[in-house]
Amino acid sequence: MRGLALAAALGLIACGRGDTFEAVGVVRAVRAEEKQVTIEHGVIAGLMPAMTMSFDVADPQLLAGLAPGQYVEFTIARRGDRFEIVALEAPGGAGGAGVSGTSGGGDALAAAGDPAPDFALIDQDARPISLASLRGKAVLLDFVYTNCPGPCPILTGLHQKVRDGLSAADRARVQLVSISLDPEHDTPAELRAYASARRIDTQGWSFATGPSADVDAVVRAYGVGKVRQPSGEIEHTVATFLIDRDGKIARRYLGLDHDPAAMRTDIERLL
Repeated sequence: MRGLALAAALGLIACGRGDTFEAVGVVRAVRAEEKQVTIEHGVIAGLMPAMTMSFDVADPQLLAGLAPGQYVEFTIARRGDRFEIVALEAPGGAGGAGVSGTSGGGDALAAAGDPAPDFALIDQDARPISLASLRGKAVLLDFVYTNCPGPCPILTGLHQKVRDGLSAADRARVQLVSISLDPEHDTPAELRAYASARRIDTQGWSFATGPSADVDAVVRAYGVGKVRQPSGEIEHTVATFLIDRDGKIARRYLGLDHDPAAMRTDIERLL
């Protein structure tokens, strides 16, 4: 894997072979107990653009001794819509090796047990939407943007499966909220088009936007982070928050590798 250092010097371009992909980046957070690592990585050709993303790891031993700021070379295995790191090596110490931008470093994500930060935005129909107005419901909250070339549509599809599997009674007590990371582009009309293209019933699902300053404050409060690249793509941590009926974060899900049935079970326990 040390040959990937050359790829880093040439702009962090990675190449895929079959269903595995070699990549390089910088560690931003390590959560060994959750078998998760957040990496700010470059373009992974054939898989995803440059961004900061949380990955599941096949073996928690891969995270032994790993710390934020370390340059790493790693192998991703794709299994359907899921991604998992199956090999990881940290050949050097701290450093960026050509990674541009940062989502803020460390683990600034709002944690389970914390009060969920409130927000006051508008939805796809330009109606006000706030977390305070959703008290009494379980809320599944994520961050996406409509021009996202990879993870966002996958995350939206995952949450469709979660909601579609709920009973009618439980669906009435759950609100999904997807906050745009690109409020300059994602008007209510754009968000309606994003939902319509995926045949999403927006009854009980709000796609939220608002003034850039208001949206950026919410992004910072949840610790998701975002960095716009020259290409227009937005690096961000892929994270979902399950908020209970009293407004407290019950669970957070990092990355895309989650079983919809298990997420439904988490929601049903809250209800």
